[in-house]
Amino acid sequence: MRKLAVITGFGGISAAGRSSGHQAFRRLVLDKLSAAEQNGTLASLAQLMGIEGADLNNEAIKQQILDGTLVREWDNMPWDARAVPFHEPFKDADGNKCWRETTKPLTVQSAGQTPKGFDPLAQYSSRHHPRGLALAVYAASDMLGQLGMDWDVLRNHVHPDQIAVYAGSAMGQLDGEGHGGMIQARMLGKRTSSKQCAMGLSEMPADFINAYVLGNVGTTGSMVGACATFLYNLKVAIDDIQSSRRRMVIVGNAESPLTPEIVEGYNAMTALVTEKNLRDLDGISEDQKPDFRRASRPFSYNAGFTLAESAQFFVLTDDELATELGLTIHGAIGDVFVNADGYKKSISNPGVGNYLTMGKAMGEARRLIGEHALQTGSFVQAHGSSTPANRTTESHILSELAGAFGIKNWPITAVKAHLGHSLAAASADQLMMTLGTWAHGIIPGITTASEVADDVFGDNLNILLNHYEVDANSLPLAFINAKGFGGNNASGFVISPQQTHKLLASKYSADEWKNYLSRNEEIRAAAEAFDAKATAGENEVRYVFGQGVMDAEDLDITDTRIRVKGWEHEVKL
Repeated sequence: MRKLAVITGFGGISAAGRSSGHQAFRRLVLDKLSAAEQNGTLASLAQLMGIEGADLNNEAIKQQILDGTLVREWDNMPWDARAVPFHEPFKDADGNKCWRETTKPLTVQSAGQTPKGFDPLAQYSSRHHPRGLALAVYAASDMLGQLGMDWDVLRNHVHPDQIAVYAGSAMGQLDGEGHGGMIQARMLGKRTSSKQCAMGLSEMPADFINAYVLGNVGTTGSMVGACATFLYNLKVAIDDIQSSRRRMVIVGNAESPLTPEIVEGYNAMTALVTEKNLRDLDGISEDQKPDFRRASRPFSYNAGFTLAESAQFFVLTDDELATELGLTIHGAIGDVFVNADGYKKSISNPGVGNYLTMGKAMGEARRLIGEHALQTGSFVQAHGSSTPANRTTESHILSELAGAFGIKNWPITAVKAHLGHSLAAASADQLMMTLGTWAHGIIPGITTASEVADDVFGDNLNILLNHYEVDANSLPLAFINAKGFGGNNASGFVISPQQTHKLLASKYSADEWKNYLSRNEEIRAAAEAFDAKATAGENEVRYVFGQGVMDAEDLDITDTRIRVKGWEHEVKL
């Protein structure tokens, strides 16, 4: 059997809250959980939102927590969406061109924001960091907690150059502390800082994680592919592991595009759902407030996507390292495929590339896991952006391929209904929620929609408008699909932890597998302890600044190897 790239840790932050312990997933399906699980998730959210001593038996407090999460009206930004600063042009009495400062409301009044009251910059000793980078630091720290093994212990089991970090953002950092502030400075009469240019770069989430969270000296980088960016990075990660170039890869994305300028940019393309759009969809008058919670309605009658912020990270290792150390296996990445659209009439319109990526993912999943698993034991986390073009084109892709592969009633969902569209991190949101499905036996439904639109292709598909309970043991496969501007298409398949265990139990001897399960008990206990402490607000974000900084004196160099201070193993030349 080829090496499997297994998921041994995960963490992050999104509109649904903290990802570790499947807490963000639980927020999506809260009404399907036991009372104890509900209270645990509500307590976790209350801690993030700064609601001290929250009485979860108080319905008003409970509603406050629920209202401050998922897609909703603007409520967690350092600016007022109803009064955004604006320089209005006019001419003075002599005809000279002038500008006066005024305000105007955004036409888009909803977004997928982190929980109300949560400020990533307040979680550690940040120093004029862009919001997206602060989200990356928080998310990577959350990932390490869920890992269940101290990072400094884990990294010394491999050579320094056997570790990689692939992370970034599609838009870069365009708020005031990044490129946005740099570009605006002169027009606003401000001084450009020494940090804005560097910190605005799109690969900076990887750089921050290397320098301030992991101390990584291995491979680093970011592959950008618009809304398919996470899957692009995931493809590089699994290729590294399957080829044995790396034994451990941290892969993820951090995106915080919630600035008035970016909102207006996407809205200028008529890509976003506006407040007026929502009123028109629901047939309500101008004096009535739309249901912003239902702004994103994949595969239903819709009018545009909803921007969101998110940071999600995963630890991938080869299966041998995972079993050797007893790391928890949350699933495995089967493969990821990337294809362009060919000639295009419009850079934003979808094309044929996504038929190729999904078809290749389905074919490879059938070869690896079997036709029966594909036909009766799989589901799709669709791109589901909530635009009229997406609902027809993506549904046609899925319907046609399901028919070609003999799949009937294929379960289809789209988590952007709850989280919004976090651009580079969107597919990471999809993967995170897929892991939650296997942990809890529930596929989150598109509950923001009341019906599937008439122009959606539904043959062979079961588009889930309600949460769908499943037997995780009978659901070995999930497909993750992403469609990005410019013809950036990517599709991948993920293997359930239950199915991954079956594959690995046949690869290793009975004693080896028994020893792995025994070692894993301590790792699971550590991860559960982290979740409990995080829920109680007792964990600190890992941010290592000014410690362990190395220079040439910390290297021992020969013509066959380089030893790096602090690492047990050498880099072989």
